[in-house]
Amino acid sequence: MKLNRNYENIDDSYLFVEIAKRVAAYKEVHPEADVIRLGIGDVTLPLAPCVVEAGVKAVEEMGRAETFRGYSPDSQGYEFLRDAISKYYESFGVKVAPHEIHVSDGAKSDCGNIVDMFDDGNTVLIPDPVYPVYIDSNVMSGRKVIFCDATEDNGFAPTPDKKIKCDIIYLCSPNNPTGSVLNYEKLKEWVDYANSRGAVIIYDSAYEAFITEDGVPRSIFAVEGARTCAVELCSFSKTAGFTGTRCGYTVVPDELCGGKFAKMWARRQSTKYNGTSYIQQRMAEAAYSEEGISQCGENIAVYRKNAKVISDALDELGIFYTGGKNSPYVWLKCPQGMGSWEFFDYLLKNANVVGTPGAGFGKNGEGYFRLTAFGSEKNTEEAVKRIKNLLGT
Repeated sequence: MKLNRNYENIDDSYLFVEIAKRVAAYKEVHPEADVIRLGIGDVTLPLAPCVVEAGVKAVEEMGRAETFRGYSPDSQGYEFLRDAISKYYESFGVKVAPHEIHVSDGAKSDCGNIVDMFDDGNTVLIPDPVYPVYIDSNVMSGRKVIFCDATEDNGFAPTPDKKIKCDIIYLCSPNNPTGSVLNYEKLKEWVDYANSRGAVIIYDSAYEAFITEDGVPRSIFAVEGARTCAVELCSFSKTAGFTGTRCGYTVVPDELCGGKFAKMWARRQSTKYNGTSYIQQRMAEAAYSEEGISQCGENIAVYRKNAKVISDALDELGIFYTGGKNSPYVWLKCPQGMGSWEFFDYLLKNANVVGTPGAGFGKNGEGYFRLTAFGSEKNTEEAVKRIKNLLGT
C-alpha cells in the first residue's frame, strides 16, 4: 500500500486552523480579552423565518409514514428545488434549465469534487491570491498549477495572458479573499480566452447576491459564449445563511463538451454521493421563494452595511483596499509596511480584533489583510472603532 504522496505538497495546517490556534493561545493568556472575529467568512444572522418554517414542516413530513422520504430519487436533487433555482436565475435575466442544475451539500464540496472530471495531466490556472481549496484540491490530485497575478496594479481583478497555455481556469467573482469583481468586459475576456484554448472555467459565484452594481454579472452565464466553456458553483451559505445547514448546487450547461461533462458529473455524483437531504432542499426552496428572497435580502443588507462601515473607516484612515462594495469582504493593505501575519498579531494584541492574513491566500496576498462583514452590526461597529483608534494614531 502506498499513500497519496501529493498530500506532502500541501501545508500541514489549513489557514483557518492556524488562525484558531493563535487566537486560542492569546485567549489562554488573556482570558478577559473581548475578542471580535472578523476573519472567517461565517454568517452570524439567523435563518429567514420562512426557511425555518419550511424546515420544520419538512421534519414533520419525515415523521409520518405517508410523507416520509428516504433516498432522493435523483442525485441531482429534487425537481422542486431545481425548478426554484432556475426561476431564481430568471430573476436576474439568466436562463438555466432545471436539468442543468446539480444540487449538493455546498459549493466547497463541489469545488473539491469537480477535479474528478479532469485528467491529471491538465494544467490549472488560478489567480493569486486565492481561496486555498482551488489550489489544494488540484495539488492533492497531482495536477500542475500555475498562477496569474492579481495585484494592486490591476485592482486584484486580472485579465488573461494570451501567451499562457492552460486547460482549467478558476475564477471567483465577487472574489474571495479580495472582494474584487469582474465586470462584463473582463469576464468576457476570460470566456473568449477559455473558448479559444478549449479550456474549462470553474466559476465560483458564492457571493453573487451581494452584487449591486450595474455591469457586474451575477452569473458567468450572463456572458455570451460562457455556456461552451464554464461550470458555475453556487451556494446558499452566504445568500441564505446556510453555512451550518449546507446546501449548494453546480450548473453544468448542455453545451459544455458536447454534453459529455454533464453526463460525467451526474455519473460521478450518483456513484459517490447519495444526495442532499430532503429537509435541506425544502429549506433551500423556501430561500428562493419570493418571500425567502425578501427575507434573506434583509440579512444581506445588514452585511452590506457592515462592509460600508469598514470601508468608510479605511477611507478615513487613507488605507488602500478593494471590496466592500458588491462583496462582503474588504481586502486592505497592511499599514506601515507590515507583513500579513505581523499585522494579524498586532491587531489581535492591541485591538482584540481578528482578521485573515493575506499571506494565507498566496504570495500576492503578503502585505494585505482580509476583514469580513459577516459579524453583527454591534461587533462590526466596535471592531471598526478599535481599529480607527489604533491605526489613527
